[in-house]
Amino acid sequence: MLIEFNAQKRTLQGTGASRRLRRAGRVPGVIYGGEQPAEAIEFDHNEVFHKLKQETFHASVLTMLIDGGRQNVLLRDVQMHPFKRQVMHLDFQRVDASHKIHTRVPFHFINAELAPGVKLQGGIVSHVMTELEVRCLPGDLPEFIEVDLQEVSAGHSVHLSAVVMPTGVEPVVHKGEDPVVAAITIPRGAAADEAPAADVQVAAPAPEKK
Repeated sequence: MLIEFNAQKRTLQGTGASRRLRRAGRVPGVIYGGEQPAEAIEFDHNEVFHKLKQETFHASVLTMLIDGGRQNVLLRDVQMHPFKRQVMHLDFQRVDASHKIHTRVPFHFINAELAPGVKLQGGIVSHVMTELEVRCLPGDLPEFIEVDLQEVSAGHSVHLSAVVMPTGVEPVVHKGEDPVVAAITIPRGAAADEAPAADVQVAAPAPEKK
């Protein structure tokens, strides 16, 4: 998917200049990486605010339109206002098509409703991991990685080694690690309801006194 957005070079820098930009509906940012020096840039707030709502904007190679040219970039950092719906600053990294990149890709969990642990045993899916750091060439970067839960029973989990990686994509994990991606568990209340009732002994009534 081709995702394009607009940017302009920023000449004035500093706290005061950034504050004036934000009051004018602009967002300060920076682009770095590659063989070029870092550059101060700015964006239209409404455009990037709506782009940031898209999951793919955070995990795709993007096309920045700047000064009549195009640059392939990755979103590396977003700073939001602590309580306003306002983007404060954006960082982007230039991408070289011939060099592998490290970035995070979201998991998409499918077929949970068909899993025996959910459909037959009343379990609940727990998403232990929601994204994965990967290494790949920019052209191989997927928008997401699917995790199929169709065969998972209650009390069982899906490890990273069982997840099918897209072609050209390798997970970045510590050597020997195989983390849990998702699990299906039985709620504690449901487990108690299904447990057999304990034997209850009722004392015989005391004889009547005459």
